[in-house]
Amino acid sequence: MDFNRQSFSNEELVYIYRNLLLPRMIEEKMLVLLRQGKISKWFSGIGQEAISVGATLALKPDEWIMPLHRNLGVFTARQMPLEKLFMQWQGNKAGYSKGRERSFHFGSKPYHICGMISHLGPQLAIADGVALAYKLRNEEKVSLAFSGDGGTSEGDFHEALNVAAVWNLPVIFVIENNGYGLSTPVNEQYRCENLVDKAKGYGMEGVKIDGNNILTVLETIKGVRDYCIKNQRPYLIECSTFRMRGHEEASGIKYIPKDLLAEWGKKDPIKKYEQFLLNERIISEMDIADIRNEFKKYIDDELALANQATAMVVDEEEELADVYAKKTVDGGPWTVDGEETVGGTSREARLIDGISEGLKQSMKTHDNLVLMGQDIAEYGGAFKITEGFVAQFGKDRVRNTPLCESAIVGACLGMSLEGYKTVMEMQFADFVTVGFNQIVNNLAKIHYRWGQNADVVIRMPTGGGVGAGPFHSQSNEAWFTHVPGLKIVYPSNPRDAKGLLIAAINDPNPVLYFEHKALYRSISGELPSNYYEVEIGKAAIVQEGDDIAVITYGAAVHWATEYQLEHPEISLHIIDLRTLLPLDYEAIKVAVKKTGKVLLLHEDSLMGGIGGEISAWINEHCFELLDAPVLRCASLDTPIPFNLELEKNFMAKSRLAAKIDQLIHY
Repeated sequence: MDFNRQSFSNEELVYIYRNLLLPRMIEEKMLVLLRQGKISKWFSGIGQEAISVGATLALKPDEWIMPLHRNLGVFTARQMPLEKLFMQWQGNKAGYSKGRERSFHFGSKPYHICGMISHLGPQLAIADGVALAYKLRNEEKVSLAFSGDGGTSEGDFHEALNVAAVWNLPVIFVIENNGYGLSTPVNEQYRCENLVDKAKGYGMEGVKIDGNNILTVLETIKGVRDYCIKNQRPYLIECSTFRMRGHEEASGIKYIPKDLLAEWGKKDPIKKYEQFLLNERIISEMDIADIRNEFKKYIDDELALANQATAMVVDEEEELADVYAKKTVDGGPWTVDGEETVGGTSREARLIDGISEGLKQSMKTHDNLVLMGQDIAEYGGAFKITEGFVAQFGKDRVRNTPLCESAIVGACLGMSLEGYKTVMEMQFADFVTVGFNQIVNNLAKIHYRWGQNADVVIRMPTGGGVGAGPFHSQSNEAWFTHVPGLKIVYPSNPRDAKGLLIAAINDPNPVLYFEHKALYRSISGELPSNYYEVEIGKAAIVQEGDDIAVITYGAAVHWATEYQLEHPEISLHIIDLRTLLPLDYEAIKVAVKKTGKVLLLHEDSLMGGIGGEISAWINEHCFELLDAPVLRCASLDTPIPFNLELEKNFMAKSRLAAKIDQLIHY
């Protein structure tokens, strides 16, 4: 292994050595604690330290890094307090995630480190979003994301690299190729000769280097950083390395041939660099011993401090409160005696007009708001909601995206790390399955995990009634109501559509905004001209009544009101939930108390629909107020069909009259 000191001074070379040695010594201590049962799990990076340390030292301290399991050197090179890191690994409340996460599944905004999730690949797209923020602000910065050799087989790897290339983003993608994805060798992982060969397919440059040579890593990434900033282009680096321990300690290394371990043991990045420093007379054996003794004392002292931390005291209120970030931006609402008032002038308009106007006014209000989605720029989106936006706000802020929903959701999260707001259009709500992981595991959990908000709105054109079949008409809102950390809104009229969208954009939490395609141009109503919010989590009384409470949302609100017009002999109390997460339980309870009979009506299928959850809540909390069983009226438990007659039969609307009749005559 040849070390080229280039222009490094002796002091700088020793500084590099100290940064390289510290994570190794910490890890050795962690392995002792693991055997003593003082920590529960450890992912070892022994043998790979040069990559983490070299990459971190090559970047500026305020440039975001997206590390993985084996990147302790990122955290130590960023000089995070070791006492607090120990608390994190011990699951202590004083750690970076208040005991809610383990090992390296946490991040820290002050140190510009984004915590990983176990799915690995999604980290890469977050780096895209951060780099886009740098690019929009004309900052001379890069983001850097790590991947293992196994992670390159994930779709997220492809999507993130493709987006970075198409959008000309200053991102450095670093592959730590240690030969195994857990126990799966690389010859069962990919067929190209080198992983860096993939770079050409994305239209980017790449290089393969010795990942165990700290100076090679450091100098390469410094040069690549300059390239990315100057050319505003991404770059792929494959680092050859080896981990000397198991994927995690419990898995062992029996699957690794002994001769391979011996071969890589001779390439140990710390031993080889130490020998170089000794040979060059930059450092002596005594100096090495002094540094090791210094670090040993430092580690022991910091661990002793960590061990003095207060034992975990569970605070349920705090746990619930930390699921969501606190709102700081306000656009209303203006409320008088529970009635929302927005002032200004109003006009008769369609649902689609409310959505478009809410977006446009938000773009004017927030110069840090960026829209993303397939065909949303010049084409104006599949439903023409953003038509004309490019001319007004420019292509930097109204961005067409490649067909890669997962990467775009991840990029939106990356933008949030840098203080941007984003609205992503899922062309059809059905397509959200491709971005499901990013939504439920990254966006939804990040604030609870380490206090980072995800200021992202995902627009979800949803619902049937348009004869579009099983992949363009699904009602999938209930998939997400089970996910703490998300907010789910679903307007039924133009006024709410605008106010809820503005509220969603002003909310620092991830909001899924469902908009019913069949309502876009088929219904109209009052649309105030002002910039206003409709409060998220607050239901609306559509109509007062005494016989049956119909609790509903979306298109089903109109089914209920149509039924009422056709049956004046029955008095319906119609509640429009408007928000499905969080639910307005108080409004539900008032409706139950008023009528004693409840019909839960939604377009979604019966099994697993939110009506089941509301019914259970009413049974637990309002049982004594009921005069009849709570009934649900929902669509069939089949995929939604294409044929219009089949679709009508599928829809809950076809069973509405029978369900009301059943309740009336109970």
